[in-house]
Amino acid sequence: MSTTTTGAPVRARGTTASHPPAGRRPRRREQQWPAYVFLSPWMIGAVVLTLVPMAVSLYLSFTDYNLFDPPHWVGLRNYTEMLTEDPRYWRSVGTTLLYVVIAVPLKLAFALAVAMLLKNLGRGRAFYRSAFYAPSLLGASMSIALVWRALFNDGGSVPHVLDAVGIHAGGWIGDPHLAVYAVVLLTVWQFGAPMVIFLAGLQQISPELYEAAALDGAGRWRQFVSVTVPMLSPVVFFNLVLEMIQSFQVFTPAFAISGGDGGPADSTLFYTLYLYERGFTASHMGYAAAMAWLLLIAVGVITLILFRTSRSWVFYADEEGR
Repeated sequence: MSTTTTGAPVRARGTTASHPPAGRRPRRREQQWPAYVFLSPWMIGAVVLTLVPMAVSLYLSFTDYNLFDPPHWVGLRNYTEMLTEDPRYWRSVGTTLLYVVIAVPLKLAFALAVAMLLKNLGRGRAFYRSAFYAPSLLGASMSIALVWRALFNDGGSVPHVLDAVGIHAGGWIGDPHLAVYAVVLLTVWQFGAPMVIFLAGLQQISPELYEAAALDGAGRWRQFVSVTVPMLSPVVFFNLVLEMIQSFQVFTPAFAISGGDGGPADSTLFYTLYLYERGFTASHMGYAAAMAWLLLIAVGVITLILFRTSRSWVFYADEEGR
C-alpha cells in the first residue's frame, strides 16, 4: 500500500478491486421483485395453459383414450397404426403438403406485388392498405368460409362467371380435383398481413440503391432482382416462416368447404381436419394427440431447414462490412 502526498491511501498496482458491499445484492433483489410480479400472470398462463396441456397431450399420445373412460397405456401403438395402417392419414398429409406448396408461394407473391403497387401510390394509400388488410381479419371466420363455399358450389357465382368466358368447370366444391383449390384461393385472398409487412420492408430500402442501379443501366426488372429481392430477403424469410406454420394448421376453411368430412373423396381432408375427426368425432383422443405431436415435430423440422438454408439466400444489410 502506498500513500499520496496528502497521506490518503492508494491501492498498489496489481491488486484486485474490492468486492461490492454485501448490502447491495439484497437491494438489487428488492428492485427486481416488481418485475417478477408483473411477469407472473404471463408465467402462470404459460405453465397452466401451454406447458401442462402439452405434457398431458404427450402422455395421452401413448394411451387409448376416448374422452369418457380413463386412458389406457398402449405405448407406440397409436404412432405405428398412424404410419403403417391408416391410409387416410397419408391422404391428409398429401393434401396438406399440396396446399402448403401451392398456397404459400402464391399468397406471398400476390402480397409482394400489391405492396410494390401501394409503395408507389400517392393519394389513397392508407385507404387501399386498410382495404387489402381487411380480408386477413375476416378470412379465418366460419361465416366467410361458408360464403366462399356458396360462391364455388354448383350454381354459385364463380361457375357462372367461368361459364360466361367459355370455361365449363362446374362447381368446384363437388369436384375432387378442384375442391382443394377453392381453399387455396381463400387463403391467397387473405394476403393482407404479409402485404403490410412487405410494404414496411419496401419503405426501408434506400432510394439511392435504385438510383445507382439505374445509372448502371439496370431496368425495372433488373432493379427488382438485384436490389429489391436481396434487400427484402429478411422480410421474405419472416413471412415465409409465418405463413408456412399457419398453412400446416389450416382448419376452418377446410371444415366449412368440405362440410366437416374432408370430401369429396378426401380431397379436402387436411391434417388438422382429420385430427379433429379422430379426436372429437371418433373419440380417439389418444390417436389425435399422437397426430398433433407428429405435426409439431414436422413443422419444427421444416422450420429448422428454412433457418439453415436461409444463410445462403437471406441478406442482412449489417453483414455488408463483415
